[in-house]
Amino acid sequence: MPWIQLRLSADEETAEKYSDWLSACGAQAVTFIDAQDTPIYEPLPGDEVIYWNNTVVMGLYDAGHDMDKVLNYLKGIHPDKANMAYKLEQLEDKDWEREWMDNFHPMKFGQRLWVCPSWREVPDPSAVNVMLDPGLAFGTGTHPTTALCLTWLDGLDLEGKTVVDFGCGSGILSLAALKLGAKKVIGIDIDPQALQASLENAKRNHCEDRLALFLPKDQPEFKADVVVANILAGPLRELAPVIIEYVASKGVLALSGVLEEQAQQLQTIYGEFCQMDPITIQDEWVRLSGVRK
Repeated sequence: MPWIQLRLSADEETAEKYSDWLSACGAQAVTFIDAQDTPIYEPLPGDEVIYWNNTVVMGLYDAGHDMDKVLNYLKGIHPDKANMAYKLEQLEDKDWEREWMDNFHPMKFGQRLWVCPSWREVPDPSAVNVMLDPGLAFGTGTHPTTALCLTWLDGLDLEGKTVVDFGCGSGILSLAALKLGAKKVIGIDIDPQALQASLENAKRNHCEDRLALFLPKDQPEFKADVVVANILAGPLRELAPVIIEYVASKGVLALSGVLEEQAQQLQTIYGEFCQMDPITIQDEWVRLSGVRK
């Protein structure tokens, strides 16, 4: 079915109100995008959602919807009726899921590791292959933060090691560690759908018996040889005592989900507990790593 997309210019104070307006007018979905490419991150549970100063609120309507009626309604309640900034777009009718699947290809990280969509043939059957279907959870390897962590894991000797994966998402890092020889992985995520996706992907890779998954409220006390946390700078700051507590003496740690300008503060925080390596950069994103003192 073809769709019509209505873009409405907003700011951090009006974005949520405009979203409610679009939903009241029959939008099938409403999303927010940044009009000026300013980074913003997902809040922790219970935190207030913060929008960009220049936000575009997008409502998706089926092609048969009466958009004149929608626009007349919005102009009637908009605080700046004469200058309401909006744009209507006709979207091509596509199978968006199929298009995404067609563009998700096997990817190599480091020397041994491949991440392969579960619906494609593996390029190198003799390599370490992680078969992945992200489902509703984040993590395919295409983002620099994930790629940085996968390359780091590939460079470790994980044979017989224990691993903690904070923010496990689709389970991609947990599965990479298991396929690279880890004895056991603890995966932790705030999203129950992420835990479900991780479990399904573990079954797909025949290693679910070595993966234990937890919400933060249930996470166990555990000392690991390797800890990887691919989340965001804010949570990495707040959770530093928790994350560090999981790293065994002489254990190794990697942190990602961090922009270059955020890296030095985290390097200092974790440097109190670890001998930190030089920062690794890919695009504007970084990976911090070190060894527990």
